Amino acid sequence: MSLSIEQQVAQNLLAIKAVFLSPNEPFTWASGIKSPIYCDNRLTMSFPKVRRLIAKGLAEKIKKQFPDVEVIAGTATAGIPHAAWVAEILDLPMVYIRSKAKDHGKGNQIEGQITPGQKMVVIEDLISTGGSVLEACQAAKREGADVLGVAAIFTYELPKGATNFNTAKLPLVTLTNYTTLIQTALEEGYISEDDLALLTAWKHDPENWLK
Repeated sequence: MSLSIEQQVAQNLLAIKAVFLSPNEPFTWASGIKSPIYCDNRLTMSFPKVRRLIAKGLAEKIKKQFPDVEVIAGTATAGIPHAAWVAEILDLPMVYIRSKAKDHGKGNQIEGQITPGQKMVVIEDLISTGGSVLEACQAAKREGADVLGVAAIFTYELPKGATNFNTAKLPLVTLTNYTTLIQTALEEGYISEDDLALLTAWKHDPENWLK
């Protein structure tokens, strides 16, 4: 039986060590949340086969979910290379969105050209609470884009993230997700059944996971 794109991407992220799972010695995120997973999708740039799989997968999902898309935007900095590769596959214009407007020159927050009402999909490398990418979407809207939604490589599937996207009334599509990743990790021997239980509990209530 052939693997789904979700499983293929999860396998690749584990294989290149873009994802570390450490349920017994958790990482601490900048937000202070204790997490049994650390994900650095920037590593995918260094692996041509992996980045091609991701670009092709994102392009297909965008074409299916957002057929009217007219411009691809990448979030600075992690979303930029993936946005460029996806825009190339789809033969579409590409821009990128800074985390804040420049304090010199024209004070741009979006680099590249957009036209009023242009239908945009924003690409991010991973989604935790969704805060930064949703801010980027708001910036794009302020500059005249019609933001159709967000496409990302991976989501932690945190409840707060789902709430934030629902509140923003923006759809999110991802290539793979936390549930698929930890199941793949179990099947491939990266973690044990006991680890799986700990990892599953974290997703449902990350802030109280160790209390």
